[in-house]
Amino acid sequence: MQSSFSWSPSRSQIEASSLQKFLSRHGLGDYAELVEKADADPAWFWDSVFRHHDILFDKEYRSVVEYTNGPEQPEWCLGGTTNVVLNCIDRHAGTAVWEKPAIVGVGEDGTERSLTYRELDREIAVLAGILKARGIGKGDVVAIYLPMVPEAAVALFAIMKIGAIMLPLFSGFGPEPIAARLAHAGVKAIVTADVALRRGKQIALLDTVLDALEDTPSPVEVIVLDRETGRVREGDGRYTAWRPGAEDVAPVPTEIVEADSPAMLIYTSGTSGAPKGTIHTHCGMLAKNALDMGLCIDMGRDDRLLWMSDMGWIAGPKMIFASALFGATLIIVEGTPTWPQNDRLFKIAAEQRATILGLVPTIIRQIMKSGGLAPEGRDLSALKCIISAGEPWTEEAWLWFFEKVGESRVPILNYAGGTECGGAILIGTMHHPSRPCSFGGPVPGSGVDIVDPRGEPVEKNVIGELVLRRASIGLTRGLWREPDRYMQAYWSQIPGMWVQGDLASRDEHGLWYLHGRSDDVIKIAGKRTGPSEIESVVMQTGLVKDCAVVGVDDPLSGSALLCVYVPAGDDEPDVSNTVIREAVAERCGASFRPKHFLRVTELPRTRNDKSMRRILRSIFHDTPLGDTSSLANPAIIDSIRSAFTDQIAAPRTRQ
Repeated sequence: MQSSFSWSPSRSQIEASSLQKFLSRHGLGDYAELVEKADADPAWFWDSVFRHHDILFDKEYRSVVEYTNGPEQPEWCLGGTTNVVLNCIDRHAGTAVWEKPAIVGVGEDGTERSLTYRELDREIAVLAGILKARGIGKGDVVAIYLPMVPEAAVALFAIMKIGAIMLPLFSGFGPEPIAARLAHAGVKAIVTADVALRRGKQIALLDTVLDALEDTPSPVEVIVLDRETGRVREGDGRYTAWRPGAEDVAPVPTEIVEADSPAMLIYTSGTSGAPKGTIHTHCGMLAKNALDMGLCIDMGRDDRLLWMSDMGWIAGPKMIFASALFGATLIIVEGTPTWPQNDRLFKIAAEQRATILGLVPTIIRQIMKSGGLAPEGRDLSALKCIISAGEPWTEEAWLWFFEKVGESRVPILNYAGGTECGGAILIGTMHHPSRPCSFGGPVPGSGVDIVDPRGEPVEKNVIGELVLRRASIGLTRGLWREPDRYMQAYWSQIPGMWVQGDLASRDEHGLWYLHGRSDDVIKIAGKRTGPSEIESVVMQTGLVKDCAVVGVDDPLSGSALLCVYVPAGDDEPDVSNTVIREAVAERCGASFRPKHFLRVTELPRTRNDKSMRRILRSIFHDTPLGDTSSLANPAIIDSIRSAFTDQIAAPRTRQ
């Protein structure tokens, strides 16, 4: 632990923030006082958030929250009506925002396309008209299977504008996971494109959708964005072509809906069984984005947000909602952060004068280990903050990024929550100092705490389970068509508490830390730890490009550590394994010295670069893998199984 903070906010940064204006407006001394008041009186808090950000309701709600169905399933904004599009698009008409860029799209070849808010509104009307002409309307579920191009934002808002429910899908899904979600959600239409571009290759999205529909029991309307590749043909009865840029566009009124009615259905993978369909409402998404991105991240109309993501991860839709809600500019990028050049992410951030940069820590570790000091020579002076989400940092990567990219002046605002939460549970702000890997604190209004298995609060610097003592307005309203599964999945482990599934701790300065998923917890010789601390030590040896550690069953000791890694060079396995083993023993304690090593060419990762450690554990124990539909590299499973057989199973059998 360092003796001083790596970054501390200046008085001017604090005073200029939206958070400070909120605190002053309500006579609150600091963030901790806000959390205490908001947790005690969530009705006051969420009403205050709505009013602070001037969230529009066509009909005002009579009550912010009621608990008729119990504390786990409150009803929000009763009697109120609104629409996300009313607040994100319609409200800007006739203002100075209307003619400014809403979306700047950057292609893999560096080409740019931008849409002002006025132009975005026109394109939304084009697609909304197509959907309505195909019989799609209020309450229907419409899927989006698109690359990250400006039309992804158009599709999101067009679906919600007509009162339909938007279902985003990962652009890397194959036919099977698409078909499963279309069937489970009862999708009436899907908006896709002829192709996506990734690492210089064309990926045939339309062909994938048509294959998926062969296994879908109910008819699904297909709307295809024509990117002029020649794949979209007139008169093909299987789909309707969507060609943006129409001259004459008939106006489409925004459908006003009940404030707490579903706006987005998004699936999150489970460790076993089918993916879970989480439900997010109009008022819930408006309030959560106003809190996370407005109060905490301090986004405003002068900001330019760059966060390379995918529509299938909560960050994809969230950045579209948030940037439009505040009248900011979103830089939406197709492809990957490190192709065609290692510093692509930083190149775009510099050229586009991004003020807020979002990313996943894995990307930084990959850039570090590739040998390229990517930010050098790039002017990133416009950055005011960096958002990190998706997984915990290693200290080495955090410090490298803070110093190399942020030049030790730009705060890293760590952000952790989940699809089910609609956003953050822990977050950094412009009011909190930071240390490597730290979070400023919990978001207000949710009763965030860290507890032991009995539900008792843990002491400082003790790792425990991250929980919510209150249901937040941003939480999913349940699981689509599975109400019992919702209660079992989130509210039954510790009665009266939402269990997020993350391990966390607090230090003596009030800063919070994540230590990985609780189902990844490693318990050896009676000691519990998250994998990130051990992985950080392994990475610091310089012998690996990527790694994951998991706890596995052991017939002698009860549990042991498996270290799976991608080697950085040609060192002999026995040499590397010995160095790693002793480094972990020295830094983490002898009981955490890895017993098993597995050298692989690639780790199993999701499309948003999360390491799927449970797959490694399942391969080791030869148990079912569970849901693997979110894997970015499913083919790697067979390779890892083969490596396991050669390096661990076969030698163990010979013994």
